[in-house]
Amino acid sequence: MPLPFFFGIAPLKILGIDYGRKRWGIAICGALNIASPAGLIVHKTWQEDMAALQEFLEDVETIVVGLPKNMDDSCGEMAQEASQFAKKLSDHLHLPVVLWDERLTTWQAEQSLLAAGFSRARRQKSRDQVAAAVMLQSYVDAQART
Repeated sequence: MPLPFFFGIAPLKILGIDYGRKRWGIAICGALNIASPAGLIVHKTWQEDMAALQEFLEDVETIVVGLPKNMDDSCGEMAQEASQFAKKLSDHLHLPVVLWDERLTTWQAEQSLLAAGFSRARRQKSRDQVAAAVMLQSYVDAQART
C-alpha cells in the first residue's frame, strides 16, 4: 500500500541501518521526513538476517547504511566492512543503498538516552537503533537542503 501524500511532501520511505558485526540498528523515515528508531537485528547468518530485515522493507525505496569514518575522515576496517555490507545488501535486495557518514551517532544516541533517564540496560538495548535514527535524520536533512 503506498504511503499517503501529506502537505506537499512526496511520499517516500527510507530505511537506515547502523551496521555492526553483532547487531544492526534499524530506523525508518516516512513521508514526513522524520527518522524514528524501528528495531534491532542481532546478527546470525546472512539468510536469517535477511529474513529479519524483511519485516522493515515494506514500501522502502532507499536504504542508507552508516559509514563509520574515522575522525580524520579516513576509512578504517569497519568502514570497509560497512561498504562491503552495503554492496552485498544492494545486490541481494535490488534496492539503492547509500553510504552515509555516521561519525558520533552512537555518542549522540547515548547522550539522548541518558538525558531521557534510560537505565544502563535500556540504553544498551536502544542505542544502535537510536544511532540509526540519528544517522538517517542527518541523511534526510542533507537531502532536503539540496
